Amino acid sequence: MTAPLHEGRPAGTGRSLPDTQQGMRRRNLARVMHAVSAEGPLSRAAVASHIGLTRAAVSTLVDELMSWELLEELGPERPGRVGRPGSALAVSGRGPAGIGAEVGVDHLAVCAVDLRGRVRARAVRHGANRGRAPASVIEELTALIRRVVAEAEREELWPAGLAVAVPGLVARDGRTVVRAPNLDWNDTDLGPLLPGLPLTVDNEANFGALAELWLGSGAPRDFLHVSAEIGIGAAVVVDGHLLRGTRGFAGELGHVPVHPEGPPCPCGGRGCLEQYAGEEAVLRAAGLEPHEDLVGLLAERAEEGDETVRGALHDAGTALGIALTGAVNLLDPETVVLGGALAGLSPWLLPSLEAELTGRTAGPACPVSVSGLGPEGPLLGAAHSVVRAVLDDPAAVAERP
Repeated sequence: MTAPLHEGRPAGTGRSLPDTQQGMRRRNLARVMHAVSAEGPLSRAAVASHIGLTRAAVSTLVDELMSWELLEELGPERPGRVGRPGSALAVSGRGPAGIGAEVGVDHLAVCAVDLRGRVRARAVRHGANRGRAPASVIEELTALIRRVVAEAEREELWPAGLAVAVPGLVARDGRTVVRAPNLDWNDTDLGPLLPGLPLTVDNEANFGALAELWLGSGAPRDFLHVSAEIGIGAAVVVDGHLLRGTRGFAGELGHVPVHPEGPPCPCGGRGCLEQYAGEEAVLRAAGLEPHEDLVGLLAERAEEGDETVRGALHDAGTALGIALTGAVNLLDPETVVLGGALAGLSPWLLPSLEAELTGRTAGPACPVSVSGLGPEGPLLGAAHSVVRAVLDDPAAVAERP
């Protein structure tokens, strides 16, 4: 089934279901989808056992989900189980897909992820976006989105929604970029500028943290996620949920001052963390020229023993440690996770970062881990937020025009 681009419920936001018979049915449909997604392939009997419903009730729910192309049968279960084998169910590799997009300071990226979590289409454009009019940037992003959607449709997928990661503060409406200093954007409503898909816009660090929560290897449910490109963002996950703050602006670690009399920052402050540990700051300290693969260049020079580069990374780790100490003392997370560009530079950042945390944290030093998702985290988190919305309320698929 192919669906046109259209307006609708924001992707990745979910919605509370009423305590009615219809609401209960929708919750049970979601329970079936989550069970098969997390544990599948499963038979109907196995699904019933997992979620505590009768097999007859589960069969009715499964038939509905299959009619919406959300589940499919793979054939008989593998041998070795007791009793008569049933057909194994899996989430569909066709039907709805999550479209994720990212607006970076120096790139645009879009991908399509199916309900199985596989990236089925992808497009990237490298080039500076700082100082450009938002309409011009979004026009290019829209072209990439349409290209990815067309490629996904050739794979028998259709877009269930669009989620966009941006390096800035996003209003609670989930579509307005209140301020993105490194793009020089202010009060920019992305809703009218993007294709007519259900839309959610969020900070790139938030999507990076959600990707770590959903896709990371052994990520806890309580952690502080830190990522970096030109700027540095953070997201706090508490009991598996983002801590957003009153206005939705929580996590602006990059604008925590580590040296109050330091250099000016685009945010209007001075001596902010990103002036010492952001990509451009490290580049300046290392004495290197701009490079498309800056992280790769820094890592290569550091591995070769370049003392200037190693010194720049050591100082960046120290600044990170100072800023993180305040967050760790205040929030007491189970762990700190380094993502984005920081992940690729962790061998040279961690020693000084951990030394600061150890020396400054009131309690035992908070452990620091490195994300395996690296710079892909925000884009994957955006796309998977749409997929999660489908799993959370699969009946909404049937309501599409």
